[in-house]
Amino acid sequence: MSKPQVIDDQEHERVFERVAAVDVAKKDGMVCTRTPHPSRPGGRRSTVWTVQATVPAVRQLAGQLKAERIQKVTLESASDYWRIWFYVLEAAGLDVQLVSARQARQLSGRPKTDRLDAMWLARLTEMGLLRPSFVPPAQIRALRQYTRARTHLTGDRTRCFQRLEKLLEDALIKVSSVVSTLATASAQDMIAAMIAGERDPQALAALARGRMKARHDALVAALDGMFDDHHGQIAQLLLDQIAFCDARIARLTMLISEQLAVICDGWGVDADGTTGPVAGTSDDAPVLSAVARLDEIPGISAELAAAIIAETGLDMTRFPAPGHLVSWAGLCPRTIQSGARTRHGKNQGNAYLRGRLGQAANGAAGTATFLGERYQRIARRRGKAKAQVAVARSILVIIWHLLADRQARYADLGPGHYQARTDKNRKARNHIRQLQALGYTVSITPAA
Repeated sequence: MSKPQVIDDQEHERVFERVAAVDVAKKDGMVCTRTPHPSRPGGRRSTVWTVQATVPAVRQLAGQLKAERIQKVTLESASDYWRIWFYVLEAAGLDVQLVSARQARQLSGRPKTDRLDAMWLARLTEMGLLRPSFVPPAQIRALRQYTRARTHLTGDRTRCFQRLEKLLEDALIKVSSVVSTLATASAQDMIAAMIAGERDPQALAALARGRMKARHDALVAALDGMFDDHHGQIAQLLLDQIAFCDARIARLTMLISEQLAVICDGWGVDADGTTGPVAGTSDDAPVLSAVARLDEIPGISAELAAAIIAETGLDMTRFPAPGHLVSWAGLCPRTIQSGARTRHGKNQGNAYLRGRLGQAANGAAGTATFLGERYQRIARRRGKAKAQVAVARSILVIIWHLLADRQARYADLGPGHYQARTDKNRKARNHIRQLQALGYTVSITPAA
């Protein structure tokens, strides 16, 4: 018989006397309240009605719920339709939680109607059987909108370059085989010249800059194709779209900086005790800004730090331990146990955060740091994909500690950390045991 485990209830597992739940749809929502019965002691009463999904109607609902002293309101996550309910009810001062539809899925044998779904959500809420999803505060939500919009525009810009490369391949122009990327100044000059009507490979190759000049002969061969006027028209459209994306990305980068400046929790503190949007930027500051603290981690830039903060927020009390944040990001497998059998399933997590951490892991892989050495050690044994996920997880654990303690600073353990921890005597004993198991008699003498 195993030793009993004592597990304390979490915050969301408390029993509530007065609750409400909303089964969300696009045009309206089915609202159900669960309150004590007015005439039967110990009894419960449910009230169900439909509310239009408009700001005035939801505001009126908020006033009604506050008048009934509702303690908890539950919303089922349905596309983006839950946002109007969450934002308006939260602004009215109600305690709102968003739950995944998987937690309140349809029970077999029960009819599927909006009214019954709302009642079921309300019952689960009052019993504390629902775990709320993470919804950041309003300022972090605005920052997240900016960073995700920049991510989407960056993806559009990349797709334009891919279409441009396919267009050049159709014109038998193999310049992408010689240059590292079509975004270089040399490649842009050559494409602009072809659009303007230049077809001579020698003249086009002469537009190369810097180290690209050493590849003159390869460029001449690659630029000898069948680039026609219709190729030039489409290429110009793609270049215009790329320039449009560049301008919007630069605009979003400025808006992200402005939004970070209004988030007080991300400010630093100068040596004289002053705080503000520009405080905590010097190395001698007692408290660095949140972006500056994350920027010290290998592989993370200030731009990447802002995108990570937009996904995780600055309040690490929402994640009681680093493992909770790692699980929420989807950087660890999901445990599935039944009897003596234990297996692991896929954990979805936050795709935006996971992608940002993957970029950080790739950036740290080539550095002479602890994270770089960790990547190389794992990549040699288990491959680059698993090494990237492992280093991304390590970076996220570091981020949790840096955001949980404002005065914490990143201190690199160095590339020789693993080697310094290696016990040479233990390794020698292991090798001796292996040789003895093969039937050898071993005696060793330390080198001078």
